[in-house]
Amino acid sequence: MNKTLVAALISTVLVTPSALATEIFKDDVNAVSIGGFVDARVINTQGETEVVNGASRINFGFDRQLQDGWKAYAKLEWGVNPVGSTDIVYNNRFESIQDEFFYNRLGYVGLAHDTYGSITIGKQWGAWYDVVYSTNYGFVWDGNTAGVYTYNKDDGAVNGVGRGDKTVQYRNSFGDVSFAVQVQLKNSEFYTCDIEDITQEACEDLWTTGSAEAQQVEYNYTYGGAVTYQATEELVLTAGINRGEFDVTFGNGRASTAIDLIYGMGITWGNFDQNGFYAAANVNKNENHDTDNIGRLIDEAVGVESLFSYMFDNNIRTFVSYNILDAGSDYVIQPNYNADPNDVFKRQFVVMGLHYVFNPETVVYLEARRDYSDFTSSDKDQQARMELSEDDGVAFGIRYSL
Repeated sequence: MNKTLVAALISTVLVTPSALATEIFKDDVNAVSIGGFVDARVINTQGETEVVNGASRINFGFDRQLQDGWKAYAKLEWGVNPVGSTDIVYNNRFESIQDEFFYNRLGYVGLAHDTYGSITIGKQWGAWYDVVYSTNYGFVWDGNTAGVYTYNKDDGAVNGVGRGDKTVQYRNSFGDVSFAVQVQLKNSEFYTCDIEDITQEACEDLWTTGSAEAQQVEYNYTYGGAVTYQATEELVLTAGINRGEFDVTFGNGRASTAIDLIYGMGITWGNFDQNGFYAAANVNKNENHDTDNIGRLIDEAVGVESLFSYMFDNNIRTFVSYNILDAGSDYVIQPNYNADPNDVFKRQFVVMGLHYVFNPETVVYLEARRDYSDFTSSDKDQQARMELSEDDGVAFGIRYSL
């Protein structure tokens, strides 16, 4: 497989850590594969021990050879919750509270050509993920400081940096350089109020009556791009940017605009799934891009993720990762919310892991997190709610890939 085709398929293979697929049908034109994994774990955190789902999923890939060097392909992926519903909240919030057996993760269709590149349409990994995916290999506590899982650790669908909804993406490569550009074509409108425990309908009613505490928010198109440079067989450099825009109209008629912006770069050495040393790190600067742990939009922040791993010949893999998202104090945009300017937001933690890799499809793992976050607030109830999903923890599990 040449480098152009690798670039064209990066969203289906490379940017999904430890992705595996088994071909279940193939003829001269069509091929079908099945992939995913079942991951179940026992986790102890926040004073509770519970069996929880480990982001289990199932996916189907479809490929069709066309004339003149073109191919068509599609992917459908659903998250699967094999252990039942759970109410524990840890640092993978989107997966841990999911109580539906099936839920949509990915779904897109595309065309690819060795020379002309590829174009895909649907719900897919964003171009920004190309920049930072290489630190996202922990099974339990994946990185929540790289600007991917936005809006309190969700899947990055809203602003297209994670599994972006309604995106159109183009990819190609030239020599050792590959790139991706995308646009997210959507129209969304919602209401937000500086009042706890208020429904969307009640908030809209307040906005309609002219309350300054209520805002109508339009968040529509986003744009992004990334560049990857394969400097050597071991060394990869990445850089990228993603941009969106909030249009806010307050109930009293005042209007404002906030730019959702993230940009940064990454570096990777080696292969996480091969024997030997692996290292990766990335840094980003973001504005109006994410929320704190109780849903308030963060003005500006700097995020850093790093991961260092070693895979021994005896199938034991060890790793340590360090992550920080630092917004400092006075980080909540005024006057959208009532917030103490002395409030501090610094998400910071270390994860250590020990994996026994029977084979690439079967891994038994032990991972532990030590939290060093700072969510200082004069409102102690608010501080407690901020700290709820950021805690020390330890987890043991099994990942069985299809």
